Amino acid sequence: MTTQPNDNLRGAFLMAACMAAFGINDALMKLASSHFSLFQAMFIRAIFTTILLGGIAWYQKALIVTVPKGDRLPLFLRIMAELAGSFCFLTAIFNMPIANATAILQSMPLAVTLAAALFLGERVGWRRYIAVFIGFAGVMIIVRPGSAGFNEFSFFALTSVFFLVIRDLSTRKLSAGVPSIFVSLMTSLAILLATGIILPTITWQEVTGEGFAILLAAACFVLFGYISSVMAMRAGDIAFISPFRYTILIWSICLGMFIFGDIPDTWTIVGSTIVVGTGLYTFYREQVASKR
Repeated sequence: MTTQPNDNLRGAFLMAACMAAFGINDALMKLASSHFSLFQAMFIRAIFTTILLGGIAWYQKALIVTVPKGDRLPLFLRIMAELAGSFCFLTAIFNMPIANATAILQSMPLAVTLAAALFLGERVGWRRYIAVFIGFAGVMIIVRPGSAGFNEFSFFALTSVFFLVIRDLSTRKLSAGVPSIFVSLMTSLAILLATGIILPTITWQEVTGEGFAILLAAACFVLFGYISSVMAMRAGDIAFISPFRYTILIWSICLGMFIFGDIPDTWTIVGSTIVVGTGLYTFYREQVASKR
């Protein structure tokens, strides 16, 4: 499949919009942590999201889709990876500054570039391989293993990267015959069912009007994020689109400062700069390779 320049630009725009939506959703979910436990917040948000996605899927006549045999495994892997990745990342932001957790997540474009080369056969030169490993060193600066900055919640943020890379690569393997809205609906439904199964084992907290409004708003933003994420990863080259994930760091730092009063420390800024810089370098090298 030949990727056109317009496909890459459309994918980049969708990824930037997706990151804005996810950044706002993350801030809203962190606000929800003062009202609900993690699984209750995920369950209630998933109710809203599934209903909204179901309505859109019904309107687009994509509510019931016969998934081609070759797409069933990638779809299953994507759903499971999204479920595990969402749990890990939300656990992190419920218990640590949102900018720190998001900064760790910024290693995803590097991880996706590496994984695409190893598993999808996409060509990656030695310069980008070096950039990837330098970027991962930047992640280690952010979490600082052995210091107070590294704890079990930093581990959850790191683990979410692993699962979300699987999600994106699985999305890439889906054929055009599987509608993006259907993929998003199945993902949301899986989160609803999984958290619903776990819910009886935890204490249900009272749903206040404020908490209800926060989760409803989060559902709207994550709905947009789900759809634009699937569309972005299917629009163009992974190596071109992935660097635009870094725009979420701007949102997370600003929202963390103005809403939660969390100001990133020097090491977090240094590590984030390294990760973003190496990611942008891989983007540059991709353009050089494309021209050749």
